[in-house]
Amino acid sequence: MSEYLTNDATRAERAARLKVIIDKLAAGATPSAVKKEFHDLIKGADAAEVADLEQSLIEGGLPVEEVQRLCDVHADVFKAGLERGERAERMPGHPVHTYLAENKEARKRARSLRLAALGGSLEAVANAVRGLKPIITHFERKENQLFPYLERKGFTGPSKVMWGKHDEIRAVFRELDAATGSAGSKAYRAKARDLARRIRAMIFMEEKILLPNALKRLSDAEWAEVRRGEDAIGFSWVKPGAEWDPALVAPAGGGAYARFNAAVAAASAVPGASATQNSSSAAASIGPDTPIPLSTGALPLKVLDAVLKSLPVDVSFVGADDAVMYYSDSPHRVFPRSPAIIGRAVQNCHPPKSVHIVEQIVEAFKRKEKDKADFWIQMGDRFIVISYKPIYDADGTYLGTLEMSGDATDVRALEGQRRLLDW
Repeated sequence: MSEYLTNDATRAERAARLKVIIDKLAAGATPSAVKKEFHDLIKGADAAEVADLEQSLIEGGLPVEEVQRLCDVHADVFKAGLERGERAERMPGHPVHTYLAENKEARKRARSLRLAALGGSLEAVANAVRGLKPIITHFERKENQLFPYLERKGFTGPSKVMWGKHDEIRAVFRELDAATGSAGSKAYRAKARDLARRIRAMIFMEEKILLPNALKRLSDAEWAEVRRGEDAIGFSWVKPGAEWDPALVAPAGGGAYARFNAAVAAASAVPGASATQNSSSAAASIGPDTPIPLSTGALPLKVLDAVLKSLPVDVSFVGADDAVMYYSDSPHRVFPRSPAIIGRAVQNCHPPKSVHIVEQIVEAFKRKEKDKADFWIQMGDRFIVISYKPIYDADGTYLGTLEMSGDATDVRALEGQRRLLDW
């Protein structure tokens, strides 16, 4: 397995080593004195694991003040790596480092698939196919978190081509899933070898074209924005390390989070006030408990957010300018979303082969020719319904398009009636 994978044993060992480092700091050691020990500890750990270890030590009775000393050590490790000329993308935790680590694992698994397809049993081939399937999450992270930042730099061609290649690979996975146990061994093996070849070609394109160009175009602050949204999508086989820490990078002037804050400030702007006054006023006036007036009542912001996340469908809203304004970040999402989608043109949020359909729907809504567009698809054993609805104000002005996606499998299977509580 990959060197980046962790287990309970290494986790327990790291917790013990972290406690030793904290004890040294509490005894008066300087951050520089324990820097190497901390560097060695986090080299194979991910940022979430380090945070969890710190939390467990606090829950075990260690004073928060002592754990906080690690912040200085972590900053020293981060800065030292950059000062000695180490490239940020080679530091565990940087998005490119994670992509490369996943590619390393994907290469190994693609090689295993090719060998199984050449001479192994059909069961071995099927197992190897399943072992490669997490690469789809790798694709989804590129599509939803990296590509939006490249689009803002005007670098759209390679990413659009690559998304199309992702979909071709997804199609091969579906064909192999459908053929398992029923296809002739010769055809099945040939398709499996084709999958391995396609993935190797994708890795080549990514490492020789996409990532080098992304490194040239995105600043450290933008890479930090990319990293902060990656957890919403997930990872393939590996977890980001903690050596390159986005929290220690100077914030970007733009990015998904800054755009969101700017939108909040604009919505709360007081005519005639300065930008600084409006920004301060927005920050002070809109909080979790601020009531948001609605047409029939009002809900505190935190309640409204919780309600939207709890709906049985995922909700996204695209404004009148075709830019994504909102998505409900629910734990049961049907399709992946991340903060980078905010402000992204809706046309870029879909595979190239379906962009013309998106444009057709939006234009029909703007012209008031249609009042809905519904689709339903089979995703594995789940039946997914996707609905688009135009939103207009009281005067009939087009405000944008609401997208709702939900898993209707259980609803579709309902029969008869239920009139009594069955708890």
